[in-house]
Amino acid sequence: MIFYAAGPVQGGACLSFVSFRFLLFFPLVTFLYFVIPQKFRWIWLLAASYYFFMSWDAYPVLFLFLSTVITWLGGILTAKAGKRSDGKADFLKKAVLAVSLAANIGILCTFKYLDFFGELGSWLCAAFGVQAAAPRFGLAAPVGISFYTFRVLSYSMDVYRGDAPPERNLGKYALFVSFFPQLVAGPIEKAKNFLPQFAEAHSFDLERAKRGLLKMFWGYFEKMVVADRLGKLVDTVYAAPQSHYGLEVAVGTVFFAFQLYCDFDGYSNIALGACEILGFRGSENFKRPYFSKSIKEFWKRWHITLGSWFWDYLYLPLGGNRCSKLRHGLNLMAVFIVCGLWHGAALSFVAWGALHGLYQVVGLLLRPGKNRLEKRLNIRQNALWFKAVRAGCTFVLVDFAWIFFRADGFRQAVLLIRNLFRFDPAAFWNGTLFGLGLSAPEFWAGVVGIAVVAAVGFLGRGRDLRESFLSRGRVFRWTVCTASVLAIVIFGVYGPISGSGQFIYSQF
Repeated sequence: MIFYAAGPVQGGACLSFVSFRFLLFFPLVTFLYFVIPQKFRWIWLLAASYYFFMSWDAYPVLFLFLSTVITWLGGILTAKAGKRSDGKADFLKKAVLAVSLAANIGILCTFKYLDFFGELGSWLCAAFGVQAAAPRFGLAAPVGISFYTFRVLSYSMDVYRGDAPPERNLGKYALFVSFFPQLVAGPIEKAKNFLPQFAEAHSFDLERAKRGLLKMFWGYFEKMVVADRLGKLVDTVYAAPQSHYGLEVAVGTVFFAFQLYCDFDGYSNIALGACEILGFRGSENFKRPYFSKSIKEFWKRWHITLGSWFWDYLYLPLGGNRCSKLRHGLNLMAVFIVCGLWHGAALSFVAWGALHGLYQVVGLLLRPGKNRLEKRLNIRQNALWFKAVRAGCTFVLVDFAWIFFRADGFRQAVLLIRNLFRFDPAAFWNGTLFGLGLSAPEFWAGVVGIAVVAAVGFLGRGRDLRESFLSRGRVFRWTVCTASVLAIVIFGVYGPISGSGQFIYSQF
């Protein structure tokens, strides 16, 4: 897996959230959306969404449209089959669902996993003494294909289950699939929650727009000021794993944990803020994940919509935890291995997913003994020190797994882990850390950025910081907003870390 280095958006043509074109595109779309008569607004949003998608690359729009038509027809046919009274309803509904799932998963696998499966087959042949060269197709996966594929799959399964009615209007369903704020990297909305919103009458609301803009500003700060800055050091360390040891690998991996979080949470906040300005209610994707006190809790706070998707459409159908302990453990491992494969066609991603599954299985096995030990030692579950220890241990486990996620292949991940334990104490004072792509001031600026993000997360527990901010006086609000915009411009756009790299999750 190759991560984009922090730099200008490639070609400057795509409508990335961090491109200047988007700063013109979004206000225009918003203005015309509220000016156009209600019955035509969905058409305008559909045209804007397809234009947004085609700005990245034109030809993949055919596959987006194909997935849309297949699942839309599948929903209509499922509803018709359900009305039959000749005993064939269940069979026909299952047949339609199978065709819809197979077609969309087939498109996803063709673009994203064809070379990977070829290499895996070649490796298996070699293991049995048969030499077979792996075919290389080199197909470029359309941007956001994993996200919109999961969206259409959830629609098909919800209609099959009766959890959502089929959408009769192909255009409105196409808008649900391609809605531009969420197209590239989610959140992965469910049809029953989001699709009905396209029939609602949205009027411009100044207070709602203020809340949306604040969310977008915070997303831009996370991405352009914090994530891209941390990415400079991360790229330096992970580009040459054989040349970095101990503290360098440790700092690079910790920086990546916050780079990935700020990058993805930044995208989600920009997307949700844009939705809010337009009048749509999106699903939150993150809730202070690095404050989690267990791996199970982490997955309730990290990429929430993806976790919910796997819970509803894979974990529960496999049997969930209503089965034997062995089956429960296998269900967890299966879900997280598939989760790893969803992120990328590489053994390193599979290892990352398997490691998280293993964390959960081991946690289940050790829970009785852990509970007895805590009771014997008279440890209070709500003690602040105990929560801090648990959160720290969880972060170490999550951060260790990120090595497989970020490394350019499984072998590089193993090399980085070996080098991680080759500590040189002199690295703490000899300035080594300031030669990893960031000068000393930029390094400490990155640390301050992490501290700001952590502080905002801590202060946001149990309350809405946007409401608190908007309730303050006008002078205070304008001062903070002006300072925030200047910080984004000075430290993100025109500062030493000038230009913004592409969002990491746009590759998935």
